[in-house]
Amino acid sequence: MTLRYRIASVAAAFFATMVAAPAASAQSAFAGEQHRAIKSLSEKEIDDLREGRGVGLARAGELNRYPGPMHVLDLAVQMNVTAEQRAEIETSMAAMRMSAKKLGAEIIALEGRLDGAFAGRMIDASSLEELTRMIGEKQGALRATHLAAHLETTAILTPAQIAHYDALRGYAAGSANSPAPSH
Repeated sequence: MTLRYRIASVAAAFFATMVAAPAASAQSAFAGEQHRAIKSLSEKEIDDLREGRGVGLARAGELNRYPGPMHVLDLAVQMNVTAEQRAEIETSMAAMRMSAKKLGAEIIALEGRLDGAFAGRMIDASSLEELTRMIGEKQGALRATHLAAHLETTAILTPAQIAHYDALRGYAAGSANSPAPSH
């Protein structure tokens, strides 16, 4: 095999890869999502919004020592939650869930309107601005609803219960905001 032949072979392989690479990466990560009822929301996201689930919306509270009501109720026995505390947390959670479901339904409807405007080629800069602003406001209100439940739950618990919650959830070790573990 001559040097010229090897160089030509390497060059041909290199150029073939360069030409094929863009074609291989042209498929979008969104492929298949164009068949969704509302393109911007998966079925799971729609279900989470309908059911009032937080899906990470209250992470700022959760990870900064403001326990979530659902998790506290799940860990109530280990945390020594009293019957009175449980009742208060259940009431708070029920109110949060009701508000979250209402906001979730409004977000779904607005996302549907936005999707429909794009699908029907009826979108313009003004309607885009209005719809995305309304969606953002509802998303912010939904997040605030979930975070408010963390505030309410924290006010119901004792500092010892919060520390125990953090330990049970795996947040206490190595956390800058948590007290050092005692030995």
